[in-house]
Amino acid sequence: MGLFSFFKKKSEKEKLQEKYKALLKESYDLSKIDRAKSDAKRYEAEELAKKIDKLP
Repeated sequence: MGLFSFFKKKSEKEKLQEKYKALLKESYDLSKIDRAKSDAKRYEAEELAKKIDKLP
């Protein structure tokens, strides 16, 4: 990791992976309150994971 890698623009895959992690966290947080919403977020995360897997 170089000194200037901090300034490196994130790839589309990295952006999607961050969104995936955020969706999983949201799903986990919702699981304590609203199971249906939690399941919906989990599904959204899984669909995003499929897209990430298809990227090079």
